[in-house]
Amino acid sequence: MATKYGGYCGRVLKINLTDRSVSDYPVSDEDYRNFLGGKILAARILYDFITKPIDPLGEENVIVISSGPLNGTGCPSSSRFNVSTISPLTGILTSSNCGGSFALSMKRAGYDALIITGKSEEFIYLDVTSDGVKFLSAEHLRGMLTMDTQKAIGGTGSKIVIGPAGEHLVRYACAVSDDRAAGRGGIGAVMGSKNLKAVVATGYKKLKIKNPEKLKKIKIKWTKRLTSHPLTGEQLPKLGTAALVASMNQKHILATKNFSSGRFENYRKITGEELAERFLIKNKGCLTCPIKCARVVDLDGMTVKGPEVEIMGLMGANILNDDLHEIVKWNYEMDELGLDTISCSGTIAFAMELAEKGMWDSGLEFGKKDNISEVLHEIAFRSTERGDKLANGAKYLMQQYGGEDFCIQVKGMELSAYEPRGAVGQGLGYSVANRGGCHLNAGYEVVVEGLGLTINPYTKHGKAQIAIMFQNLMEAVSADGSCLFTTYAFFPPFLFRKPNSLLSRIVNGVLPYLGGALKIINKYPHLVHLNIPPMLPHPLAINAATGMRLTMGDMMKIGARGFNLERIINTRLGITEKDDKLPKRLTDEEQIPGDKRTKVPQKVLKKDFYKGRGWDENGFVKKSTIRYYGLDKLDNIGQRQAVSSEG
Repeated sequence: MATKYGGYCGRVLKINLTDRSVSDYPVSDEDYRNFLGGKILAARILYDFITKPIDPLGEENVIVISSGPLNGTGCPSSSRFNVSTISPLTGILTSSNCGGSFALSMKRAGYDALIITGKSEEFIYLDVTSDGVKFLSAEHLRGMLTMDTQKAIGGTGSKIVIGPAGEHLVRYACAVSDDRAAGRGGIGAVMGSKNLKAVVATGYKKLKIKNPEKLKKIKIKWTKRLTSHPLTGEQLPKLGTAALVASMNQKHILATKNFSSGRFENYRKITGEELAERFLIKNKGCLTCPIKCARVVDLDGMTVKGPEVEIMGLMGANILNDDLHEIVKWNYEMDELGLDTISCSGTIAFAMELAEKGMWDSGLEFGKKDNISEVLHEIAFRSTERGDKLANGAKYLMQQYGGEDFCIQVKGMELSAYEPRGAVGQGLGYSVANRGGCHLNAGYEVVVEGLGLTINPYTKHGKAQIAIMFQNLMEAVSADGSCLFTTYAFFPPFLFRKPNSLLSRIVNGVLPYLGGALKIINKYPHLVHLNIPPMLPHPLAINAATGMRLTMGDMMKIGARGFNLERIINTRLGITEKDDKLPKRLTDEEQIPGDKRTKVPQKVLKKDFYKGRGWDENGFVKKSTIRYYGLDKLDNIGQRQAVSSEG
């Protein structure tokens, strides 16, 4: 295959593990233009394969590892790649974004994406180069931890590996590349179900850039913009994502005691500031990243990757633990075992509340920390009855023992550390996110509801339209291979440097009431033609790299196209309006007793969201929406999914 665009290899490889055949999979220039790359291109590919409900741990499941057009261009923070599959945790589409060096190595090998199908009879790993694919025995890697696996494979190639959790089909097992994780949805379990321990990519091909001189100038300005912004140039480099813990607690957004509260009395002991003072060695970043938000910390004499905000909250406040050393240790153990830190933490918190209510005695208790490491190993190896049950996630435990109202998950996926009763727009996002209780696919609206801007966190006004806009932007940025933190530059710096200024107060006060204008932009994103501040530089960089002519509106339309296509795939798998819901703890119980605002008004927000998205009341994508995004041109879309008859 070939493509007229720069920034792409023009080749997608299909690898069948069952018969060990390798072939090119056709991806057209139109596909690159309409679906860009990453998770959106992966959704386009999975649409061809997944036409009905399947067993995610069965041979019929498919893994798509995909890059974006900015991977390999040297653009700031452009080393992210995507892994998509059908999740064994949720039964629906999941996509997991990961940093590290794999995207660059895959493109240097000559491939934009790898499609992995079938199941190997033997325990193997794949060695992918520009010369093709080798199927190599992984028996010597069986049972190894993630870092040991990468070291044992050796060589100069980049790796994606699973740990014991993936081998034992823990439904939220992650895959690890370098020291970064493709964390959510059970990617590692799907690899394990296929007897696939690792994928290695090695290559030395040079990527073609359409306008290298123009791209060079864009990169210089873009890097300066990121390093001078108060979030990407100051807060994240200084404290990482853990910088948010203190403000989350202040704003009643820090999940505490299985989301029964939004504040933790001892939060000061688990903040980013405390992490920096007691454990930090240095900060680091992925390839080409000037932000360097990752923490390198000391753990009992070992130099390891430090924890992110999610586990600081979920293995801290959410289980009533204020021992930061233990959080650092558990984070390290989960990464090595190949466990998604968010789902694992959420499952443990739910088990603690089940025990507290006398519904299942697992030996896990709020505030008790001495048996957590033991439990993590039990989960990863499914070595005990307790570990075996916990390995299936919170929803499974709820189906066994009850507790639906306080089982903190959406569509089977446990929520991240942001308590949505303190940020109701984030609550809406959780409920409608395509991969389940995900804060990023939700649109990460919490960033304007208290963790960046300070718009009214409880108002219903404009929240659905803000969620849609943020989802579209973040989907597109993810698809081009960029880190989502680069979207922070969307916000003018003065909003953070002078949050109490008259202008900042006006912006925060007015933004929720711009829903009508945002509705027009969301419905007709092609109207947004200009690439001017505070718009994002991504389309300019893509244009220089590929030769496309994208506007900011085109980017938003691509993001919306991807979001709707994922929804279409999920409706094939049985998702309807009934699945877009939060547990009753978050919708029916006041977080702050006596304050009626502190509940997520799910019904009205979801109605506004469906209308803004162009979905019908059952949660199906309307035919008119399908036509607008050109999805009617895909094969038999009207026959393969439940589609609205409206519009």
